Parts: sequence; C-alpha cells; structure tokens
Amino acid sequence: MSVPFSGLAKGLAVTLRTMTKKTVTEQYPDVQPDLPPRTRGVIGLFEENCTVCMLCARECPDWCIYIDSHKETVPAAAPGGRERSRNVLDRFAIDFSLCMYCGICIEVCPFDALFWSPEFEYAETDIRELTHERDKLREWMWTVPAPPALDPHAEQPKEIAAARKTADKLAAAQAAEQAEENPDQEGEQ
Repeated sequence: MSVPFSGLAKGLAVTLRTMTKKTVTEQYPDVQPDLPPRTRGVIGLFEENCTVCMLCARECPDWCIYIDSHKETVPAAAPGGRERSRNVLDRFAIDFSLCMYCGICIEVCPFDALFWSPEFEYAETDIRELTHERDKLREWMWTVPAPPALDPHAEQPKEIAAARKTADKLAAAQAAEQAEENPDQEGEQ
C-alpha cells in the first residue's frame, strides 16, 4: 500500500537538497575547461603521412571530406630500375558544418594521417568558413596530444616478438660462425 503524497515528499526533498548546495559556474571563456584526454574537437591532418588512398573520404557517412590529387612520375632509384608513379595531394578539406564527429575517417586511415585534436573553439559567423583546407588542418596538428604510454605489463605484439626472435637467431648464427672462424682466439681468452 502506498503512502499518500510520498512522491511529493520525495520531490521536495530533492529540491531542498539541490537548493542548499553551492552552484558551480564555469567562467568560460576566461577560464578554459578541463577536457578529458580523448576529447573529440577538430580533426588534424599530418600531410606527410597522407598517400591519397581516399579511404577516409569513401568511408565518411556524411561525405564531408574533399580530396583532390594528381599522379607524378618518380625517376628510378637505381640505374636500370623503372620509374614509379605516386599520388600527390592537391587538396584535402573537411567541411565541419556537415561532419558528425564519428571518427570513422581517423579509424580507417592506414597511414596515421588524421588525428583528433581537443580544440573546440573554431566557430565562425559564416557557415562557408567551416570548410577547413589542408593548411588549417595542419595547424590543428600542433594541438594533438601525445599518445598515452604503453602498458608495461601488456603482451608484446606478435610482429615485434617474431622480429626479435629472428634477430636473436641471426645473432646466434653469426656468433657461431665467428667462433668457427677463430677457434684460436677463444682458447687464448
């Protein structure tokens, strides 16, 4: 059986508790807020890593990434080698008026060319200025925080373990080979 007016009493208790607590007001923009380390603000472009593979633009659900490029022929590195062609980035732009900050572009980039920056103060009075070209995206890279340190107790990646095992075998083989070549030096020591 319910007590009459119990809901009203609970509501008034919550109101009184809230009224007696001191309010906390952030004095933004005079005082910058403390942001969590993985804050999604704006996307920065590390242009040197971009190979113009277009994965970010293809996977973007909002189609807000615009990429233009051209092919350039690179001369052979060694005599008798063949010329190679490579893509050269002409334009990389992100329209932040369309972007929904899902992070798919950053996740699919195989060359680590896109990063989250915690910067969030890039409002504009004209919506057309929310399309940031590659120079603006490069400026955001300076605000990208360093990645967190690796866990010292974590399991070593398989690739590194395999490479280390191969290097150890090679070093042991070279040591055995040197020991066979110089048996006199080992006896003298």
